[in-house]
Amino acid sequence: MLVDSHCHLDFPDLAARLPEILAKMAANQVQAAVCIGVNLEDFPRVLALAEAHPQLLASVGVHPEHTEGAEPTVEQLVALAAHPRVVAIGETGLDYYWHKDKPEWQRQRFRTHIAAAKACGKPLVIHTRDSAADTIRLMAEEGAGAVGGVMHCFTEDWEVAKQALDLGFYISFSGIVTFKNAKVVKEVAAKVPLERILVETDSPYLAPTPFRGKTNEPAYVRHVAEEIATLRGLTLQEVAAATTANFFRCFPAAGTALAA
Repeated sequence: MLVDSHCHLDFPDLAARLPEILAKMAANQVQAAVCIGVNLEDFPRVLALAEAHPQLLASVGVHPEHTEGAEPTVEQLVALAAHPRVVAIGETGLDYYWHKDKPEWQRQRFRTHIAAAKACGKPLVIHTRDSAADTIRLMAEEGAGAVGGVMHCFTEDWEVAKQALDLGFYISFSGIVTFKNAKVVKEVAAKVPLERILVETDSPYLAPTPFRGKTNEPAYVRHVAEEIATLRGLTLQEVAAATTANFFRCFPAAGTALAA
C-alpha cells in the first residue's frame, strides 16, 4: 500500500472528478492521501473532504505564496488543528521565487506556523523555493525539530537534505523525481535513508512520467515510488512498505484518524 502525503483534491479540476479519483486510488493501492490547506478561506472545503471520505486527511496552513485573505495567528491554527482529521500544520515555509524581495512578512508567517505546530504537537509540511538557506535557518532558530515534519516536493541538493534530516525532518519526493533532467533530485532520492523518505503527487501539479503535462492525481504516486525503487535497486513493494511506515511515523495523528 502507498500513501500520497501531499495533494490538493479541493482544487476544482480534481474536486469535479472526486469519485473517479478515489476509485483510481484504490485500484493503485493508494490507501490514503493528505489534502493540504493553502489558505484559511478554503480550509473548510479541505476539511469537508477529510470528514466525508475515510481515506482522506487534512492539514491547515497558509501557503507562502498566498498574499490575500486572512493572516493566520498561532491561536487560529492551533484551534483548527485540533480536529481529529487534521494531521499537520502547513503548507508553510518560504518562497523567494515569487517574492524576490524576500519580505519579512513571509518569514514571520513561517514562524507563526512553527509556533502553532509546537503548541499543538502536530508536524509541519514545509515548502521551500529559492529560499533553502533561510528556510533551514528559521527551522533551526524556531525549534521546528521539536515536532518535525516533511520537506515537501523536495528539489534541493544533498546538503540541504542533510540539514533537514539533521533537524529530524522527512524528505518527500514528487513526480519531479521521474523527470529525465532532474539529476539532482534523483541523486538525493538515492541517498536519503530509506526510513526518512515520503512520496507525494502535489496534484493537480507535477504529474510524473508517463503522464507529464497532464493533470496529476493521487493514484500516480505509484510512479514516484517506482522511480525511487529503480534508483535504489529495490522493489516497488519495498519502497511502498517503507514510505507508508514513514508516513505514519511522521504524522502520528494519521493512524488514529484513518482507524476511526
